[in-house]
Amino acid sequence: MNSTVKIKQALHDSCALFTKNRLNTINKTISELQESLTSETKSSAGDKHETGRAMVQLEREKAGHQLAQIQKVNQLLVKISTEKTSKTIGLGSVVYTTKSNYYIAISAGELEVDTQKFYAIAANTPIAQLLLGKTIGDNIVFRAQNFSITNVN
Repeated sequence: MNSTVKIKQALHDSCALFTKNRLNTINKTISELQESLTSETKSSAGDKHETGRAMVQLEREKAGHQLAQIQKVNQLLVKISTEKTSKTIGLGSVVYTTKSNYYIAISAGELEVDTQKFYAIAANTPIAQLLLGKTIGDNIVFRAQNFSITNVN
């Protein structure tokens, strides 16, 4: 396995771990909210009790939406091949620039591989929109900063 594929695989694995941790957190929240809903018994407070149940229900719906989002992210991550390389930036590309390094996959923040820092970004982010379709040597202006693409894998 060459170093390019190794770096891409490490970035992909970090993104997968990020989504797994997020999924576990959301599932735990849903479980706790469900338990809270089922364990709460009718009290003499009446309206206060109903308001409490409604708030828990709203939180549960919010967690359900987060669950759906993270499942979409997981599906996207599964589609990315770490073996494929291209000189044109696209989904799954590792991009080196004169400012920062990027992994275009999902928004997972800053990742470190072999002492190099990368920003895992989703294809729909503003910086990724500027990078997509570009190749080595192209210049990008983002937030009043000029930088060049030095390598693409």
